Amino acid sequence: MALAAIALSLVIPGTTPASAQQQLPQPPRVPGVTAALADKGPIGWDVYRTLDGAARLRAGSQVKQFSSYDRTGGNDDGFVGTYSCLRITAAGCVIAEKTGAGQIESMWFTRDYGSMVNTGRIRVEMDGVTVLNAMLQDVVDGKRGAPFVWPLVGNGNDTSGGAVIKVPMPYVNSMRVTVQHNPLFYHVSYREFADPIGVRTFNPADRADDVITNLRGFGVRDPKPFVPGAPVQANTKDVAPGAAASFMDLKGAGWINQLRVRLPQVVASPRVVSDGRAFGPSGGSSFRANIHPGNSGVRITRRYDPLIADQRTRLKVEGREIAVLDSGPSRPGLWDNHIIEVPQALTGGKFQVNVATEFISSSLDVNEFRYDVHSKVGNDWVRTDIIDVGPGHTSEEAAHGYVIRLQTWNGFRAYRYPSNPDELSRSDAVLNDARLRITFDGKSTVDAPIGEFFGSGLGEHDVRNLMTTIDGSFDGWYQSWWPMPYAKGAKVEIVNGSGIPITGATVEVATKADSTVPAKLKPGGSLGYFNATHHRGQTVNGADWVFLQTNGRGLFYGATHSMRGLIAAGNRRNYLEGDERVYVDGAASPTLYGTGSEDYYESGWYFRDGTTYAMPLAGNPSHEMDGDGCQYDCTGAYRLLVGDAVSFATSLRFGIEHGPANNEPGDYGSTAYWYGQPDVGLTETDGVDVTDEASRTAHKYTAVNETRSVLESTFEGDNDTAPIRRGTTTATGPVEFTVAVKQDNAGVRLLRLGDQATAYQRATVLVDGLAVGTWMQPLGNKHSRWLEDSFELPSSVTSGKASVTVRIEPETGAPPWSASRYRVLTR
Repeated sequence: MALAAIALSLVIPGTTPASAQQQLPQPPRVPGVTAALADKGPIGWDVYRTLDGAARLRAGSQVKQFSSYDRTGGNDDGFVGTYSCLRITAAGCVIAEKTGAGQIESMWFTRDYGSMVNTGRIRVEMDGVTVLNAMLQDVVDGKRGAPFVWPLVGNGNDTSGGAVIKVPMPYVNSMRVTVQHNPLFYHVSYREFADPIGVRTFNPADRADDVITNLRGFGVRDPKPFVPGAPVQANTKDVAPGAAASFMDLKGAGWINQLRVRLPQVVASPRVVSDGRAFGPSGGSSFRANIHPGNSGVRITRRYDPLIADQRTRLKVEGREIAVLDSGPSRPGLWDNHIIEVPQALTGGKFQVNVATEFISSSLDVNEFRYDVHSKVGNDWVRTDIIDVGPGHTSEEAAHGYVIRLQTWNGFRAYRYPSNPDELSRSDAVLNDARLRITFDGKSTVDAPIGEFFGSGLGEHDVRNLMTTIDGSFDGWYQSWWPMPYAKGAKVEIVNGSGIPITGATVEVATKADSTVPAKLKPGGSLGYFNATHHRGQTVNGADWVFLQTNGRGLFYGATHSMRGLIAAGNRRNYLEGDERVYVDGAASPTLYGTGSEDYYESGWYFRDGTTYAMPLAGNPSHEMDGDGCQYDCTGAYRLLVGDAVSFATSLRFGIEHGPANNEPGDYGSTAYWYGQPDVGLTETDGVDVTDEASRTAHKYTAVNETRSVLESTFEGDNDTAPIRRGTTTATGPVEFTVAVKQDNAGVRLLRLGDQATAYQRATVLVDGLAVGTWMQPLGNKHSRWLEDSFELPSSVTSGKASVTVRIEPETGAPPWSASRYRVLTR
């Protein structure tokens, strides 16, 4: 409740000038069809404003991605830009282009060790209007101003080698992203809608200040809308080895809105990579820190490097001297903290305080790396801010008004905190082998190691992302803000498989009663159950590591990934060369195909050779080498998908390679976060094999200027070494066929199997004589030529019908339309 109150107090209303909205094209009004029926999920800034709706499934949208992945299945994913441009225009290199309604959710780039200068300008067009046209480096540096500011954008320092744009940009009819020069490595993720109902074109004049303020609190406060009066329950218990202890047994219908766990015996992992700054005589620093207004005191923890002896610093809060900090004698290779208690007289009733340091004396200079701020609320210390300083956190510094005077040094250090090896081993065993288990309505859907569930599978490393956090300070909490619905009840347990007695564990939940939940959790309902699916084992040569493989319908929100490389010599981080590949609803082609593991985690260059980082939706909290439970080289990372959460109606397979050819050995663990239901949301009601005469006749199939041939080739992704031989056709004139659908349908998906040797096949699609959009496929691949792509037929032209006649009219000047088979999936 305390943290939720902070989130409420910091909301600043966004502004959307009416004049700017009126200049942009708006969607047509379709009588009798509502946005609720389309069920697209949150649109525009609601992606971040309605995180309490994360459990609502999205039957009316599909997530897809453009990227620079190697079309041959090799590892040339952008090193020389071979596959980075869909096409070249006078404006430059087109990297994403789509017709129909949708929303760009996420863009990531890397090159030149994280510098985007050589990519030049980025131009984003929505519905014929240019909504962004600027130097890409300026955009990710935040120089364009809101809404393109940190953490909705991030540069190579913020992300340890990548660059991101997380501004959701909806469009009614079309989108195109062009960069001035070949960008080398990139991803553009977008959502595709069957119709434009409820969609309004992105307005760059809307600063979305409330969203920015909320996101800047990632990892320290609940990002969901505040729930007043939410009851909180807590229990403290011991859990013997091999035993399970129930901490909560909730009755009735409602939600778990916040879950906190505290394990007093767990100690922080000693190796920490951190950046910082130093100032000399007459110098100092200052910044603003967020605190809880109901505090009875504030605690400031300051990380510093004691290599420099006798650093004496004056620390002030609100202009008043609180302490003189002394580092003592030189201690090379270690981290240390100063912990400062600030009295309530200076902090009570305030949302922020001003903190300053002043140089007193030193053998050289005074350094600082990070400040953690805790507010005492009741009898509990809660982390209310983090100020990470240094060259890797310039955006975070700016957000806190950080200023340093007379700087003498800045850089990175990889040091250790003093630790007891036996205590650390016991601690890691608890985090790896004691599991958090949550049962909703009689079924356990959360069953994962405590550490990995909260974001770190390699020991207690500091984690802060949008939905979970690990506070590694003394008596710090692990917190989760995933909304978890239940119709009859929920049970929260700790299952101790570690062999180490757990003493004094505390579990706390904040809940909300909701009598509407049971109907929404029934088969066919709008909500999914929250799942945290864990997987641990040895990687298998030639096979992707699978975060999640499941049937039913749902929404995949991401994973925490613990990679323990087993490469003894040479490039011990070569396991990071693996690409993610995602298969949705039984399609033979991946809908997402990435360019590398650190790329998927929105970083670059092996996380800039081992520097760690944290952003709201992606991060790399840990890198261990040759110790602390890591045999060779180990990496912990997380990636959350919010607007680009992957929706599925019948099945999902979300995997990632381990090495450039799925060939590097590793001991991997992962915990996937998703919502789901066991029933399916699509049924295959018909199919047309255009190479079979009986099928053509049965479906009244016709094609003008048709050519038939036989193709032997592979699919991209998992099947890029398994050739398929079958007939295929091309047509330059109209193609028409009639197919069966469910009469009570809520829309239809057409899956086309065809030859993608020629890119930019483009055709107008009509259903029973009504035009419903343009089917454009910019992708092309002359190596793995088979592609199964899709087109959504909106319910406005399919509902109430037992069959529909589809007409596909290739556009003049476009390549011939290729097809071998159509499958009809009815919603």
